[in-house]
Amino acid sequence: MAFGKKNQTEIKEEETKIWVCTSDDCNCWMRDNFRTNEENICPMCGSKMEEENKVLQVVENNSLYYKQD
Repeated sequence: MAFGKKNQTEIKEEETKIWVCTSDDCNCWMRDNFRTNEENICPMCGSKMEEENKVLQVVENNSLYYKQD
């Protein structure tokens, strides 16, 4: 008998498009599918953001405001 063992579901990860703030004083980044507008401006500091890719846990955005390409 094994106590304390939980059924662990596998965490699905994939390469994800993200936007990263270019300011040295800001560490903000966001997933592309969670952006609320097409501007490449950091919502935290107002600096420019650049596109990158990163392997992240899959998170679905079910928001009514998200429009997938």
